[in-house]
Amino acid sequence: MADVDSVTVSILDRDYQVNCPPGEEEALRASARLLDQQMRQIREKGKVFGMDRIAVMAALNIANELLTSKDRDESIDSGIERLGQRIDEVIAEQKELHF
Repeated sequence: MADVDSVTVSILDRDYQVNCPPGEEEALRASARLLDQQMRQIREKGKVFGMDRIAVMAALNIANELLTSKDRDESIDSGIERLGQRIDEVIAEQKELHF
């Protein structure tokens, strides 16, 4: 079995013991802080009640941010690829002109 470390994280003033791979503790803590912030914002708005509903809304918000970021990254990658192709075309044209 792989080595795991046990980390305590606090979300909405409740402590959770979570296992994670060695060296990933800070990433887990950062994830817990993000979730805690999202859940606190939802709770403060006062429109969603119950820990489970707040958690689901926070998860949906975080998932939406992730998907939006991935779409943006794919669009940027596509633009970079098109730009690289155009640069290659211009270089090829320039080489033809010099010969």
